[in-house]
Amino acid sequence: MPQGGTVQSGTSEQLPAPPDDLLSGASLFLDFDGTLVEIADRPDAVRVDARLHELIATLVSVLDGRVALISGRPASEVRGFLGGGAMPGFAIAGSHGMEFLWADGRRTAAERPASLAEVHAEMTALAAENPGVMVEDKPLGAALHFRQAPEAESACRALATKLAEVHGLKLQPGKMLFEVRTSGGDKGRAIATFMEQAKFAGTRPVFLGDDTTDEPGFEAAETLGGAGVLVGPPRDTSASYRLGGVSATLDWLAAATEALA
Repeated sequence: MPQGGTVQSGTSEQLPAPPDDLLSGASLFLDFDGTLVEIADRPDAVRVDARLHELIATLVSVLDGRVALISGRPASEVRGFLGGGAMPGFAIAGSHGMEFLWADGRRTAAERPASLAEVHAEMTALAAENPGVMVEDKPLGAALHFRQAPEAESACRALATKLAEVHGLKLQPGKMLFEVRTSGGDKGRAIATFMEQAKFAGTRPVFLGDDTTDEPGFEAAETLGGAGVLVGPPRDTSASYRLGGVSATLDWLAAATEALA
């Protein structure tokens, strides 16, 4: 496993699967969509089964609470999928690390730019002209989803790029989406923030994610002496290990939990 501050970047085609004992002495950070649940046609259509609920609860227990989810979704949405109305016993970083919902229920977040109202309005107008395009309003951003209208990719990219430039916001490409959001944070900074907390101190961060938006998280985990685990097909990455998809990820988490026990 990489140690110290050396980050290696390259193709993931030859990367090994993570060993079952990787979580020994570690803190675990997990992306949500494409990592723990399959990506759906609509953000609100993902399915969370009982196995995932039980698996995360067990991980929180065996890791003494050193588990956090880091997602591009709003933190409250992730809580709704995994914890219902009550806090699920672990922290959540939402909006690409720009908001934090702590295990004790506290929420801290960047300020929402007033310009997002105009961003949302222009995205909504584009969606009205392109059936299948969906606009997702977030606390600190707005996203154009074109999974159900792939022919609209160029139009979505052009509008999102323009809006980011005009309003001084960040353009965040993702899987079949373009998001315009508050700048200043990413998943790597979120991991660094968690690792400064007493609960996580003295451990190695392990971060699992699937998208290019997870690359800053992989880099931060490796820099802090831990490891990144790419979920999905091979591509250029800073991760040290790879799992084939959501099913393989859940199987590995189960095996890692048994190794810890």
